[in-house]
Amino acid sequence: MPLCLAIFCLLILAVPAAGERSSMTANAVRIEPHAIELDGRLDDPVWTEAPFVAGFTQKDPAEGDPSAERTEISFLYDNEFLYVGARLYKREPNDIRATVSRRDRSGNSERIIVTLDTYNNRRTSYSFCVTATGVRVDYYHPSDSEGNREYSYDPVWEASTEQGEHGWTAEMKIPFSQLRFQDVEEQVWGLNMNRWTPSINEDSYWVYIPKEETGWSSRFGTLHGLRGIRPSRRIELQPYFASDATFTNDFDEDDPFEDGQDFEGRAGADLKVGLGPNLTLEAAFNPDFGQVEADPAEVNLSAFETFFDEKRPFFIEGSRLLQGNGSNFFYSRRIGARPRGDADGDFVSRPNNATILGSAKMTGRLASGLSVGALTAVTSREYAEVYTESTDTFSKIKVAPLTNYNVGRLEQEFGEDQSTVGVTMTAMARDFGGTEELRELLNEQAFAGGGDWRIRFNGGQYLLGGNVGFSHISGDSTAILRAQRSSRRYFQRPDADYVEVDSSRTTMSGYASSLWFERNSGDHWLWGLGGGSESPGFEINDVGRLSQGDDIDTWANVRYRETKPGSIFRNYSIAMFGNAAWNHGWQRQRVSGSFELNGGWRNFWSSWAGVWYAPRYKADNWTRGGPLMETLDVYNIWFGTQNNWASDTFWNMNTNYTRDELGTWNYNISGQVSVKPGTRWEISASPRYSRSSDGRQYIATEPRAAGSLRPGDTFGNRYIFSWINRTTLATTFRLNYSLTPDLSLEVYAEPFVASGHFYDYGELEAPGARTLITYGEEGGTELEILEDGTRVVTDGAEEFELENDDFNFLSFRSNFVVRWEWRRGSTFFLVWQQNRSDFFEEGSRVGGQDLADTFSAEGENFLAAKVTYWIPVP
Repeated sequence: MPLCLAIFCLLILAVPAAGERSSMTANAVRIEPHAIELDGRLDDPVWTEAPFVAGFTQKDPAEGDPSAERTEISFLYDNEFLYVGARLYKREPNDIRATVSRRDRSGNSERIIVTLDTYNNRRTSYSFCVTATGVRVDYYHPSDSEGNREYSYDPVWEASTEQGEHGWTAEMKIPFSQLRFQDVEEQVWGLNMNRWTPSINEDSYWVYIPKEETGWSSRFGTLHGLRGIRPSRRIELQPYFASDATFTNDFDEDDPFEDGQDFEGRAGADLKVGLGPNLTLEAAFNPDFGQVEADPAEVNLSAFETFFDEKRPFFIEGSRLLQGNGSNFFYSRRIGARPRGDADGDFVSRPNNATILGSAKMTGRLASGLSVGALTAVTSREYAEVYTESTDTFSKIKVAPLTNYNVGRLEQEFGEDQSTVGVTMTAMARDFGGTEELRELLNEQAFAGGGDWRIRFNGGQYLLGGNVGFSHISGDSTAILRAQRSSRRYFQRPDADYVEVDSSRTTMSGYASSLWFERNSGDHWLWGLGGGSESPGFEINDVGRLSQGDDIDTWANVRYRETKPGSIFRNYSIAMFGNAAWNHGWQRQRVSGSFELNGGWRNFWSSWAGVWYAPRYKADNWTRGGPLMETLDVYNIWFGTQNNWASDTFWNMNTNYTRDELGTWNYNISGQVSVKPGTRWEISASPRYSRSSDGRQYIATEPRAAGSLRPGDTFGNRYIFSWINRTTLATTFRLNYSLTPDLSLEVYAEPFVASGHFYDYGELEAPGARTLITYGEEGGTELEILEDGTRVVTDGAEEFELENDDFNFLSFRSNFVVRWEWRRGSTFFLVWQQNRSDFFEEGSRVGGQDLADTFSAEGENFLAAKVTYWIPVP
């Protein structure tokens, strides 16, 4: 073993390290205030005397060659602003791709990007981009990776462009108040610049980093000459005023809480304060998210929660600083989620979300390389209003307690290769105020956290990562019992001898850990291997997210890639993946392997294909708290392709097919078509269609009576399954129209239909088996189907009923948003949302007509107007 380890270390050290920081430099020149009129023309006298840098190198299509089009860039500054001037020459100026879109959406327009490492820490950086039509795009790189971008970074800055006979020119005006940097006399910043020319598919850089190497900020050149500028206090206030109206055409006229319309007005504010040059405090008082796009529709027949992406701006910005590199300790959608308390009555009016009374966060990075992130939020008590007809009384029932959420993270960078070590902590506390029903439903307190590390070496070519974590929840014994019996762990499994349900417990604790090692850059061969574990009692879902604990997981992969263009492919890769997992009783839970091909063709199209296979194993969650059940051999194949993404008309398609040894099958077809009929328009459609026939859909667990024909075979219960034929058809439509980069219209619409037909019901034959006893056909059972679809099963002396589970579900959700940045940093929104749906027990296969019917389904219309006003405090 020592000899093998020594050889392994020598092989690593023998591989050439990734490149060092570039020696390329640019100099900024101080000018007098107001010397530049921002019009994009570069005709102010100060530009004629400014030093311009050039010498861009292609990353695509001819990697390493000089750029086919000349680019020149210069930097000027005064006490308040950094000015960037760019001359982007074009041999054929009529070929300039120039489409108008809203901010942060560059599309396939020609653009120039300036990226600044203002701390000169060789890890983090800010990117400022402007397209040929003056559309501004900005984002933050929280790590040493070009692809790791946070578009939630939303500074207040200006840009202008001008097209001419030699190409186009651009001017940027970036306030120093929108940047974070050290308080020193002379600034030295990392610098890179990138030009994208879609008409010739050219991506060129001032500092070129080969595709087979890692790094981004660590490879930058430098910007010198910035003297005498100081970090500002950075105090910004942004109050808002909003009003909305909701109109519903699907309501009961006897409902005292509903008359088909509802009007509301509200106000709040966001505050941003700089705490020295390195930290920023942000606070939101009564935040409003009325302009945020709705979540997509779904039909979830599994036992596990669906996790949706965060779309609320306050929780997106700076979120990277609150996320660790291990367990998902923080899932911001927990804050302000739908109240979970029950309220029964003849008529009930309940809130859709818990009101966020206020939230604050602090983010930043110190000169020592320590990144800091902290967040706190408070959501209010929520009440459902209930009317009881028999007594003609109104009452209120608490459905959500006052709740406080807290998240904190520290991450220290060290070493030449920007390695990191971090720690994350979360805490949640609920004040039930004497409401016993909520106390029995929800945990009273939850604490979780842990440490993680990412040790990079050999120029970042190799990475050793890992984490350790813990969780602890406490509360009423009934709430902790729910946690023990939840789908995340199923302590009640009758054949699991390493866990047990304890109904008297008022706390539960657990741990998680992982360790992995990978080679993530190099000429051809990349690989990785690792493993992780979550103990049965690990529970972080009060603040974070976890689908399932009680897991010991291992994985490995190897990939061969070619980045140099050949006679057929511009690039390609071949990869193999393997995975194996057990629970903490060392019962194998899965083994799988896959083979994958990816290729970029010479014409800039791309294709991908793969196959995945998993043999049988004994699943501990298929019976949802019951005994083990053997799965089936299953395989999946997939294929996809797309055209050149820089085309005016872009399309892609994906398809996959799954089948197992029982004959269960599933296929999915999805795609996207995006067209630009003009320089201001973009229209896209993303249809998806899936059909499946699944012979192991869980239905219910029913106690077995003593008089049944097979008493005790499955621990006194029946674990009932059925076949289900499912069909889903949906399309996402988007229309974007931009009159100017500051005034735009965005339309989002998603008609969605799904159906499910259940048949051939049966129960698990024996613990650990994969076979079912089909009712009415096997095991001496008899089956009668009633007119309403209810199934009556007779098993010896026992008779029980199974409800009709067939369904057809229709949904239509849409957003219509007019966005106008009417002054610098201030925005007006006009919003129209629709939410329509219908449900009926039919089970017939859905099709195109059902999709059309979603537009006329009953539902509600939501109209809102909101205005924000940005106030910088000197």
